[in-house]
Amino acid sequence: MQATGIHTLLKGLALAVLLALSACETTPPAQEMSDARQAIAVAREAGAAEYAAFHLKAAEDYLESAKRALNDGEYAEARRDAKHAKMKALDALREAESSTSKD
Repeated sequence: MQATGIHTLLKGLALAVLLALSACETTPPAQEMSDARQAIAVAREAGAAEYAAFHLKAAEDYLESAKRALNDGEYAEARRDAKHAKMKALDALREAESSTSKD
């Protein structure tokens, strides 16, 4: 009975370790970084520096944070910040387009 309990415990521990390892981000967020850079470039071209400076600055700050995290091997953090950078860049783009359509 005791050997079976230990065996079950070891299986449980092995499963927990596998789940923990699979949750780790092991690949750099290349696509997310590219998407963020492209979204920022499009927002700039649409006039975000003039019409949506706050959102554009936030996007650039998130991208810089993502770059630092990427360099430190913190891929989950880099991915998250790159996604935030893209979202803020899209906010800047929408605001710039809205402002220029009013002119």
